[in-house]
Amino acid sequence: MNAAERRKSILDILKDSEDPVSAGVLASRFSVSRQVIVGDIALLRASGREILATPRGYLISAPRAPHSYIGKIVCRHRYEHMKAELYALIDEGCKVRDVIVEHPVYGQLTGQLELSSRHDVDVFLKLTKESDAAPLSALTGGIHLHTLICPSKAVFLRARRRLAHMGILVESSEHAEEAAGTQNPTS
Repeated sequence: MNAAERRKSILDILKDSEDPVSAGVLASRFSVSRQVIVGDIALLRASGREILATPRGYLISAPRAPHSYIGKIVCRHRYEHMKAELYALIDEGCKVRDVIVEHPVYGQLTGQLELSSRHDVDVFLKLTKESDAAPLSALTGGIHLHTLICPSKAVFLRARRRLAHMGILVESSEHAEEAAGTQNPTS
């Protein structure tokens, strides 16, 4: 199989999979190195394919459901509250598409998450712990954004209320306090 055929096969596998497929699994399937797969994915993206790299593997970017609502929330918490935050969002019916932080040198950094179940959250947290990698929010004192895909705006608002009740949601009034030098107790 030549490289072009392999890339077509990779694309077919990703299209047929509902779950992320890791570079390691693809490398084994095609008897090549993981780095070859990473290069193949880069070439597929450069050709216009919408492929997401998540902590659990690659996914074809799915079109948004016609009756879904996409919203962003700003959160702030310590590492040990990440599981509670993500579980709360999932339990309210939202899919956590990504995490976004503002870096002073690189600007906006986005990490694709694609979390839609407690199992997804558990796998993500296990990978974080096993890799000894800090979450992106560690770069910003715990402040980060999430893009949420929800069945409706009402579900999005319910998820926001739940995070506010947990003391995780950053409201606009908190930004004013921060500018005045008051620190959020959840940081």
